[in-house]
Amino acid sequence: MSGTGGVAVREPVALPHAYRLLNHGPTVLVCAAHGARRNVMAAAWAMPLDFDPPKVAVVMDKSTFTRELVEASGEFALCVPCRDLADVTFGVGNSSGRELAAAGGDKFARFGIGTFAGSAVQSPLVEGCVAWLECRVLREPRNEAAYDLFIGQVLAAQADTRAFRHGRWHFDDAPPGLRTLHHVAGGAFLMPGATVQGRMPRAPGASDAAGP
Repeated sequence: MSGTGGVAVREPVALPHAYRLLNHGPTVLVCAAHGARRNVMAAAWAMPLDFDPPKVAVVMDKSTFTRELVEASGEFALCVPCRDLADVTFGVGNSSGRELAAAGGDKFARFGIGTFAGSAVQSPLVEGCVAWLECRVLREPRNEAAYDLFIGQVLAAQADTRAFRHGRWHFDDAPPGLRTLHHVAGGAFLMPGATVQGRMPRAPGASDAAGP
């Protein structure tokens, strides 16, 4: 893919740091599989919930084929797409996996999406993303029925070291095509800008000099 530069190296992420893969609020691709059926959908409403054990939440509408597979399998994967996958992300978010399955196909074939196997779940993982989280559903039937809200425990996580390493995102020195996508509306995405390191502000009137 254009714009990425170099070769992707996927590296496991320590589970207490897994929340950082989602903490900046990216659009995600939700993957699920059950038997021979599989699907992927785009979701803007996903977030981390806990550090250790790490948990995530994602909203999946009752009408989606992905939700049907998640409910049947009890697991899913969150894949974090980047600028180079903007068209794919838009495409899977605006097409019906159920209709494609009825015709004998799926979104992976329709959009030429490469996948690889994870280590903890059967859900396919999308090639070309910058982070991947494999999750087991923690059933909360009331939340699922009333709010379409699914909670998952992260069983395994990994990231592309060009964009995420040592527990942090490094977009400043990553190829531009690896910046994550943040959906605003109508297929428009924002991307993260320069990193700004916050520091404790000095108390009003405090001197730079230490001591009397």
